[in-house]
Amino acid sequence: MNIPRRVGIGEVGINMTPMIDVVFQLIIFFLVSSHLIKQESHVQLPLPTAQSGAQDILDEKPRLTVNVLTNGELLLTGRQLTADELTARLAEKVQELGQDLEVRIRSDRTVPYARVEPVMLSCAKAGIWNVTFAVYRPEDAR
Repeated sequence: MNIPRRVGIGEVGINMTPMIDVVFQLIIFFLVSSHLIKQESHVQLPLPTAQSGAQDILDEKPRLTVNVLTNGELLLTGRQLTADELTARLAEKVQELGQDLEVRIRSDRTVPYARVEPVMLSCAKAGIWNVTFAVYRPEDAR
């Protein structure tokens, strides 16, 4: 009987297509998520001015931005929420990101305090004590 010795031995290679697909998916994910984060803080609101406002420090602490519009709507990550829904979402984020979470309130300067108070109450109910307000310094006011 004739046994073939080494028939058709070729080079074994690694298929790079799945890895390239994963890399492209990650790039798209990070581009979209960074666009949403930038969009959240660029909602056009005439912010109030404050003499004692401190310059924003870029740190690694997790931060959520809640926008309070002129008509009293609350926006978190671009979605309109009620005060109860905001409390639930903030509680979820505290569980996910920890007690170091900061909430930044951006509100129109003409919005009365009665519309900002539910945001502060939601933060307190969720156990968030690091709450800041986005303001302009008088020289930077628009």
